[in-house]
Amino acid sequence: MLRSLRYVPVLLACLCSIPAMGEEPRARKAKSGDANAVDVAEDDWPWWRGPNRNGIAAAGQTPPLEWSANKHLVWKAMIPGRGHGSPTVQGDRVFLATADETAETQTVVCYDRRTGEVVWQTVVHRGGLKAKNKKASLASSSVACDGQRVFVNFFNSGAIYTTALDRAGKQIWQTKISDYVVHQGYGSSPAIYRSLVIVSADNKGGGAIAGLARDSGEIVWKRDRPAKPNYASPIILRAAGKEQLIFTGCDLVSSFNPLTGATLWETKGATTECVTSAVTDGTRVFTSGGYPDNHVSAVLADGSGKLAWENSVRVYVPSMIVHNGYLFAVTDAGVARCWKSDSGEQVWQGRLGGTFSGSPVLAGGHLFATNERGRTFVFKADPERFELVAQNQLGAEAFATPVICGSRIYLRAATKKGGRRQEVLYCIGLE
Repeated sequence: MLRSLRYVPVLLACLCSIPAMGEEPRARKAKSGDANAVDVAEDDWPWWRGPNRNGIAAAGQTPPLEWSANKHLVWKAMIPGRGHGSPTVQGDRVFLATADETAETQTVVCYDRRTGEVVWQTVVHRGGLKAKNKKASLASSSVACDGQRVFVNFFNSGAIYTTALDRAGKQIWQTKISDYVVHQGYGSSPAIYRSLVIVSADNKGGGAIAGLARDSGEIVWKRDRPAKPNYASPIILRAAGKEQLIFTGCDLVSSFNPLTGATLWETKGATTECVTSAVTDGTRVFTSGGYPDNHVSAVLADGSGKLAWENSVRVYVPSMIVHNGYLFAVTDAGVARCWKSDSGEQVWQGRLGGTFSGSPVLAGGHLFATNERGRTFVFKADPERFELVAQNQLGAEAFATPVICGSRIYLRAATKKGGRRQEVLYCIGLE
């Protein structure tokens, strides 16, 4: 049953995994020993694809497998405007990017993690909005948070801008990355790495990928990119014994040194237009794309440029997950697939249903995947067979990837009533 936390005191049992107001979250020590490295709390989801940038929730998560508007719904909060970016959860706050075409604003909204109450709203851009593809949004980037600052990318006034806010919503800096020629839309999310926030702006006019100083917004390094449309987000992965900034699309799989932008290796292993963020099993980097060619590929991450295997399955928008030697994917057309990561041999496939834009998330041995109609399918991350566990409906439309942390699910969806569309942020958890 829905517990409106706006009016009902919060039960202690529901808060055991969430820091008290003003209290610092439990954090893992940064493995690198770098003073600029960002500590990530086990119960947070601080940026796109989660704490380890791979769509996998921290160990020990026990989110509910079944829910509805009347079951395991902890709170819900209205979202002004529209956006497809995922929630970002850090400490006692939840952050979302959104855009209001009527008011011509692009905004970051901050919610209280316990109650869903709006803490602040900051307008980042006023005016300068230009929509293209109806399936895209003007706020498709997921916010990133380093614990002190909130970073967001927006396409505005013909260019891509990265903006940093403090935790109180005050703007610290704003940096123009590149002019931008709209093809379908823009949705690349920022990636935090040590002292930098790394952003990209691939487009038909010739874009860029850049590393900005987190504290000042100064461009530390910048690389020009091919003049081709592309939508992938930069992702930092540890592969072949070192941390690599992996970026796909523009007919390339590219690996950069995330601190300097220097090319580590580059090979032709992707199609022109990619949306997904790459994943790795430590030896291979897995990419996928959907235009002009459908493909899933595995490229060796050692710099040899060798293509380990590939197929022609269309995994265009939802990013994939690697787990225990297997590659899991949900195709845009709603088919779950499992391949052996070393050989590409398909182990199984299973029909889910509907069209998917959000990416699957792995938690507690289960994969959670939400289709564009707001139905979330829960199936086991079992390498031997496909087993669908549950189907859950909230809202009538969903394009954002759900987030799972602190054993709770944060889901951005939209309801439709009387021709009116209203976006809602749902917090789902066990009683």
